[in-house]
Amino acid sequence: MGAFVTAIIQSSSATTVMTVGFVNAGLMDLFQAAGVIMGANIGTTMTAQLIAFKLTDIAPLVLAIGTIMVMFGKRKRTKDLGGIILGFGMLFVGMKIMEKSMRPLTELDEFKNLITTIGQHPIMGVFVGLGMTAVVQSSSATIGILQALAGLNAMPLAVALPILFGDNIGTCVTALLASIGTSKNAKRAALIHLTFNIIGTIIFMLILPVVVKLIPVLGGDIKRQIANAHTMFNITNTLIQAPFIVFLVKFVNWLIPGKEDKEDVMTLEHLDRRLLETPSIAVGQLVKEVIRMGRLASKNLSTAIDAIINEDENAIKQVFNTEEVINFLEREITGFMVALSNTSLSEEQSELVSGLFHVVNDIERVGDHADNLAELAQYKIDNKLPFSESAISQLTKMYETVKFAIDSSIEALENTDFIKAEDVIETEGKIDELEKRFREDHIDRLSRGICNPVSGTVFLDILSNLERIGDHANNIAQMVLDQKEELYA
Repeated sequence: MGAFVTAIIQSSSATTVMTVGFVNAGLMDLFQAAGVIMGANIGTTMTAQLIAFKLTDIAPLVLAIGTIMVMFGKRKRTKDLGGIILGFGMLFVGMKIMEKSMRPLTELDEFKNLITTIGQHPIMGVFVGLGMTAVVQSSSATIGILQALAGLNAMPLAVALPILFGDNIGTCVTALLASIGTSKNAKRAALIHLTFNIIGTIIFMLILPVVVKLIPVLGGDIKRQIANAHTMFNITNTLIQAPFIVFLVKFVNWLIPGKEDKEDVMTLEHLDRRLLETPSIAVGQLVKEVIRMGRLASKNLSTAIDAIINEDENAIKQVFNTEEVINFLEREITGFMVALSNTSLSEEQSELVSGLFHVVNDIERVGDHADNLAELAQYKIDNKLPFSESAISQLTKMYETVKFAIDSSIEALENTDFIKAEDVIETEGKIDELEKRFREDHIDRLSRGICNPVSGTVFLDILSNLERIGDHANNIAQMVLDQKEELYA
């Protein structure tokens, strides 16, 4: 799959960066990523093979066809195909311009001396290729430059090959930069790419004299020989290292030790900006991150109620810390949804993302109410306010009903479970009835002198916050049911 995708998009860097994004979002493990990365290295050799064809004479015609299809095509598929043809036309026109521009370079004594030095010190050629590709961020471009120079008889094969091998290491810089700020596994995926190419370069440098003699046997001019060397390098490298993927994974795990962080840390677990390149996958990951946020809010509700009943100050601190994570997720998820809304989504996906905007807001409000409950717990502790057994029993009953509603609404969203969503709507009605009944019972206790008036105020505030959480659970469930209406409309 890595080879296929890269052959189409003509960029191993893009494929590898996407892979880093998928690993960071938890869509792919390191074993899967290693295979895709190895395939991407094979797929990128297609560019050099295409450049080796002498198509520069018909490049203007290809450009014209692509331009016509893009400008006058009525169907999206026609325009997309025109874009592909236009891209190939630009590739060959660019090669022609580059060859013409480089011709004077072959007459410079400094350039001739550089070629001679690299010929005498092949390791230097590896570093030249590495540096060029690290700067340009494209091994295809630097290998195209090699082919252009070789086509002008300015660079023999023995000099081009070490630079070619260095190009393969230099292209890893893109993925390494993309892994900054990502999960440990995403960093490990980028390191697998680097390790893979370094090992391959070492192997081929050790047998460089053999490779220099073998490549011309395959036939073709110097451009084709460079393209063949590039293909042979990556296919052979993959055949050698693919059976040892498990050891590559162990090696990068040793380089970057430790486990991934837990769910209640201030980071996105399922989302990555690179996923915006594949909107359909991004939508699925968005739902997962919203579900994670919802479960954190539900967990915070439980912690807050525990703080009230057991007068646990550590639980109060935990609620405040988790609330910061929930607020962080609300900001980050909303920003991701805004960016996702500007990509090419289907009508159904667009409706889902619009609905999730409201869901995220509801979950954030659930988090706020849990925060309010923790503040009430702190006030209860500070002022030594007692609750009667009857009040605690009613509070527990109200909490359990609300907890069922919020958890069921999150499950309904996760599984698109319309029956579960309808249960939440029904439960919300029960929550309203409980809140009304418990208020009346509280007034009765006050009138009989069973409850402390100040404690009673806190009790009523707790009921109010729980009732509002029920409303937000109802909103989430209603969003799921709205999907049902759109599905069967």
